[in-house]
Amino acid sequence: MLKFILLVNKQGQTRLAQYYEHPEHDRVSVERDIIRKCLAREDNQCSFLEYKNFKLVYRRYASLYFIVGVDHTENELAILELIHNIVETYDKYFDKVCELDIMFNLDKAYMILEEMVMNGRIVEMNQNRILLPIRVMDQATQ
Repeated sequence: MLKFILLVNKQGQTRLAQYYEHPEHDRVSVERDIIRKCLAREDNQCSFLEYKNFKLVYRRYASLYFIVGVDHTENELAILELIHNIVETYDKYFDKVCELDIMFNLDKAYMILEEMVMNGRIVEMNQNRILLPIRVMDQATQ
């Protein structure tokens, strides 16, 4: 089960944070510690690491780090595929996504993520199905 998904830039600023199962009282300190650990790792190091009672799976795309916290039952390689699919879906919607697209369209970024993951479970990976309700909503507002 997924515990959280973070999108963080190279300076360590959180651009998107979606929590599914993490207590509120220590989110800031845990998030800061996780970001520090992931950003300090070299490019040639493994993208998986243990942190407290869960695993971190992260991947860097351009200037953004995608960090996913999972419990010990999840397959790390499947989570890497999820991260890649999130990036491809963002690319398809935003046409070559960048950090500014996420910042200025945060509501759309969250909607795309919510179409893919619900309550910490991956529910959809088909990009066309993920983007269909968002494109319908876009057409309705034009």
